[in-house]
Amino acid sequence: MEKREQLIRLWFDLWLRKEELGIDGIFAPDACYIESWGPEYHGIEAIRHWFREWNTRGTVLRWEIRQFIHQGDQTVVEWYFQCQMAGSQPQAFDGVSLTRWTPQGRIALLKEFGCNIDRYDPYRDGPQPRFLEQKASWF
Repeated sequence: MEKREQLIRLWFDLWLRKEELGIDGIFAPDACYIESWGPEYHGIEAIRHWFREWNTRGTVLRWEIRQFIHQGDQTVVEWYFQCQMAGSQPQAFDGVSLTRWTPQGRIALLKEFGCNIDRYDPYRDGPQPRFLEQKASWF
């Protein structure tokens, strides 16, 4: 479990440093990566291309791990993420990654799920829900 946690921490750290060194040791050659808002990348070369290209347009400001949950060949990671795309305001959300491992200890599948950090109780003022008038987040 410790080795798995180290690899996930390394992956997050690569984004914070904008350095791709180590990707080959993290992902299996035929890995699949699915972002919380829809895009998916098949194979390590596609993951590497996305990493390089994304980092020309944006910067990861924070990516903090809150907890790991391990079961069999899977790891769930709860985290907080904040980034800033060029010319935009910073944006942040809570998230979870479902990770499936190969027998060799590399990531075969990583699937992200996002959760809005601007949460509220729509029933705070009574039995009828009152939803905020806000644009849905991209995830």
